[in-house]
Amino acid sequence: MKKKDFLKKPVQHIDIKSFDAVGIVDAMKKMSFTARDLGDAADIYDRMLKDRKCAVILTIAGSTSAAGCMQIYVDLVRNNMVDAIVATGAAIVDMDFFEALGFRHYQGSPHMDDQLLRSLYIDRIYDTYIDEEQLQGCDRTVKEIADALVPRPYSSREFIREMGKYLTTHAKKKDSLVQAAYENDVPIFCPAFSDSSAGFGLVLHQHERPDNCLSIDSVKDFRELTKIKIKAGTTGLLMIGGGVPKNFVQDTVICAEILGKEVPMHKYAIQITVADARDGACSSSTLREAQSWGKVDVAYEKMVYAEATSVLPLLANYAYLKGNWKKRKKWRFAGLFEMEVSIIS
Repeated sequence: MKKKDFLKKPVQHIDIKSFDAVGIVDAMKKMSFTARDLGDAADIYDRMLKDRKCAVILTIAGSTSAAGCMQIYVDLVRNNMVDAIVATGAAIVDMDFFEALGFRHYQGSPHMDDQLLRSLYIDRIYDTYIDEEQLQGCDRTVKEIADALVPRPYSSREFIREMGKYLTTHAKKKDSLVQAAYENDVPIFCPAFSDSSAGFGLVLHQHERPDNCLSIDSVKDFRELTKIKIKAGTTGLLMIGGGVPKNFVQDTVICAEILGKEVPMHKYAIQITVADARDGACSSSTLREAQSWGKVDVAYEKMVYAEATSVLPLLANYAYLKGNWKKRKKWRFAGLFEMEVSIIS
C-alpha cells in the first residue's frame, strides 16, 4: 500500500452554525449522569456570555482540533464568545496552523500497523493520520517566520500573533484559529510552545544562527496572561482537557496576588475531561479542589466527564443559538500589549 491509500478521507470540521441542539441540551438537563452535567455546563457557559463584566478564557489540550473541532474554536473567536486562549503547542501549530498552510488531517484506524505507517511517514493520532512530510513543511514555515524577526525573547503570544499576520497573506485555508484570533485581537498563549512543530522550527532557527536568534519566554507568557486577569477582574473558564493550559490560566489569580494585585477567583469554570481524580491529578485537579488554592470559585463550576468531541459541539451550539454573545463588548486583549514585534528590514 502507498501513502495515498491512507490519506484519502479528510477530517471534516463540524459547523456549530449548521444545526440546532438547544432542544436536545434542554432535554438532557432533565436527565442524569453526563447528560445533566452537560446541560448544567451549557447553562454556565451561557451565563458567562450573559455576564457583561465577564471575560471568557478558552483552554485547549488534547487533539480535538485534529479530530474535527477546529471550526468550533474559530466560530467562538469570530462570534465574540471567547476573549483569550491558552492551548498546547500541538493544538495551535501541528493542527490549526498546519491546516492553514493547506495540509489536512485524515480519518484512519487505531488498528493499523504502526510500523507500516512509519515506513510511509504517516503519523497517527488514535484514528487520525497526518503526513509527516507535510508536518515538517510546517516546521520550516515556523523557522521562516522566526528568521524574519528581530532576535530577542518573545512570549508565545507575540510569536503566534506573527503567525496570524503571516497567514493573512499566505493562508491556503480560510478558517484558521490562529488567523481569526489575530484579526479579532484575541491573544493565544502556548506555555509549552516548543512541545510542538514550532519547537522543531525554532530549534532549526537557533541551530543555524546561534548568536543571532530569538527565544520563547514562558515567564513573559505568565506575566502577560496575568495582566489580562488583572484587567478583566471577572473571568470565566471554558476548559477542553486539562494539563498545562488549565493550570496556567488558573494560576493567574495567585500570580496577581504575588504582584500585589487583589483579583477575584475565576467566577465561572467548566472542564470537559476524561481524566481521573483518584490519582490526585484529574489533569490539574478538580475545579472544587482548585478553590482550596484560591483559583476557582465554586458557585458556577461543572466537571463534565466526557470525550470532548462528543459534547463540545452541543455545548457550543447551545450558547451560539442562545445569542447572548451578540450583546457582549469586545475585550480585544491583544491591545494590552502595545509593543509590536519588529521585523528585520
